[in-house]
Amino acid sequence: MPVLDVERPAFLAEEDLNIFSDAVGRFFDEHATPADTARWRENGIVDRDLWTKAGAAGLLGLSMPEDYGGAGGDYRHEVILMEQMAAKAVDGFGASLHNAIVAPYILHYGTEEQRRRWLPKICTGELVTAIAMTEPGAGSDLQGVKTVARKDGDDYVINGQKTFITNGQTANLICVVAKTDSTQGARGVSLIFVETDHAPGFERGRNLAKLGQEAADTSELFFNDVRVPAENLLGGDAGQGFFQLMNQLPQERLNIAVQGVGAIEHALELTIDYVKQRGAFGKKIIDFQNTQFKLAECKTEATVAKVFVYWLIGQHLEGKLDAAKASMAKYWVTDLENKIIDECLQLFGGWGYMDEYPISRMYRDSRVQRIYGGTNEIMKVLIARTL
Repeated sequence: MPVLDVERPAFLAEEDLNIFSDAVGRFFDEHATPADTARWRENGIVDRDLWTKAGAAGLLGLSMPEDYGGAGGDYRHEVILMEQMAAKAVDGFGASLHNAIVAPYILHYGTEEQRRRWLPKICTGELVTAIAMTEPGAGSDLQGVKTVARKDGDDYVINGQKTFITNGQTANLICVVAKTDSTQGARGVSLIFVETDHAPGFERGRNLAKLGQEAADTSELFFNDVRVPAENLLGGDAGQGFFQLMNQLPQERLNIAVQGVGAIEHALELTIDYVKQRGAFGKKIIDFQNTQFKLAECKTEATVAKVFVYWLIGQHLEGKLDAAKASMAKYWVTDLENKIIDECLQLFGGWGYMDEYPISRMYRDSRVQRIYGGTNEIMKVLIARTL
């Protein structure tokens, strides 16, 4: 019986989706073994060939149309991929950003030529994507970015620095948030794609050492007079970037909530199994009333989170997900994720603090969930605007 006995909604319980979920699980069992994930953490990066294997298995471009090389699925398939990555403890593989953040920008806002040029290679893994928003001096305030893209003939010339970029060491197609007109505020922001294999002046900085998420290649990126063709401007019209970002951020924040629920469920599975085996003072840890009460609280709160996230997935599939509800999910689920994983680590006692137990790694990995995708404080600002 699952730890959280929440019935899957009908839109996620179709037979073909169950078959797909099993296939994704088998893929990770084969290609993301504990030995693999340990090596990725040691190296600070996921093996590049995992991307091409995932592409060959049909796991990239899940919600992209078949006309562009995708699987022809929808957001439900992205949810299943994220659920399986949490259940299988697949650390550092930035496929959800690639699939459910960057590719949709191209699908929804790109020109037909841009879709034909980039999406098929995104779906095979020939292109690995990243989105370069954050800068050393600009995080949640996207209007504060300093990176500039100056029009020069048929090109844009990009200058600036980005940091905390997921897939930063691997990506060879990067969506850069830049100012194309520094006098226009939000209306001066554009999204420009940089194909790094043909971009003199583009440099990768450090693969940043982090508190957690050790297998993720989170990096600095530098753009020094990087010249790209004007046709790499997303959609072809300058000044649309801020609005494109705002329209897509609700899905990104829902992604984080889906991942958070997956992490919570996996942490509870590990912890319940541990307390049923570990003994102290002549009985199992599960037999202490304190353990039972703590886990009862965690299960209750986790159940509420899962039901809420399922409801929001349904809303999103109907085109009804708004920024406030996505912000609620992002802030509340990630706060809860950190709280529950902390409680779980406590029940492991001293072993919970040791790297050999996954709960230690989950404790570190979960902390950033409250920061990226917009800090939880920013989420509350967005929610408060609806009051």
